[in-house]
Amino acid sequence: MLEDRKLQVLRAIVSDYVSSQEPVGSKALVERHNLGVSPATVRNDMAALEEEGYITQPHTSAGRIPTDKGYRLFIDRLAGVKPLSPAERRAISTFLSGALDLDDVVGRTVRLLAQVTRQVAIVQYPVLSSESLRHIELVSLSADRVLAIVITSTGKVHQRSVDLPGHGEADLAELRTLVNAATAGASLTDAASSLGTMADHVPPHLGAMAAQVSSTLLEVLGTSTATRVVVGGVPNLTRFGDEFETTVKPVLEALEEQVVLLKLLGEAATPGDVTVRIGQENPYRELQTTSLVASAYGSDGDIWASLGVVGPTRMDYPSTMASVRAVARYVGRFLAES
Repeated sequence: MLEDRKLQVLRAIVSDYVSSQEPVGSKALVERHNLGVSPATVRNDMAALEEEGYITQPHTSAGRIPTDKGYRLFIDRLAGVKPLSPAERRAISTFLSGALDLDDVVGRTVRLLAQVTRQVAIVQYPVLSSESLRHIELVSLSADRVLAIVITSTGKVHQRSVDLPGHGEADLAELRTLVNAATAGASLTDAASSLGTMADHVPPHLGAMAAQVSSTLLEVLGTSTATRVVVGGVPNLTRFGDEFETTVKPVLEALEEQVVLLKLLGEAATPGDVTVRIGQENPYRELQTTSLVASAYGSDGDIWASLGVVGPTRMDYPSTMASVRAVARYVGRFLAES
């Protein structure tokens, strides 16, 4: 276990390297930080930190940079996740407040995360066990076609056309009323169950129409967004500098793999907690030059999905962790109240 003074030196090295992206020397540490010890003592502490694997010297006659092990200790010794300022909290709340539906919420969230962290943001679509069906609308498009519109409690809107040759407006209105009476307010599972037997519980003259509409609506409810992940802020990868071929290109390829991103986000287990995976801690070789900061979002202990950011290991961890946690909380609260 490192003594407090060496931990101070490590914190100073991490801070300076993240801000300057240049190896840090003992002279710079003494000049920039009030460590309360002589330059010789700082050099001795740096030598000890290097021997224990917390920092390394990238090339001869250079300063030191943190290793993955050094970043891990730095994060593990953070005194909790720092709170956001009132202005930052207002900015997040305002950014999400105008969202129209779930797609808009996810889109705004990924843009917001990328903007406030200056990293690549990844947001998984929510899977809501508490999601219910709010309303079904049936709109006549022509003499032979009807548009079925499904609206859920989270604001998701699905549309699908249905072939209903020769349908009448009166019959369509009657069927619309019956469908909503059987499904409005029900969970998606219960709504699907009701739709499955709908044709058996309507007047005979609506039987064929109800069977066709129910079949289409069941297809809509069976369409899951659980495996969708949205990525934003890819231009932020330019912060890797001249490392495109060796670093950025493999990262870009990994970010295109939805399965990889879902597994990465999968370990963000509970709302409020922040998971950090640094460099070699990532199981995917293409992402072992990066760090992932992620958190789950949900409501009242019900986890819906996860979100996070991917960026260089030299990221500003305290600020990034605070932003990811705050955005996850706001998204969960916003969806719960929608």
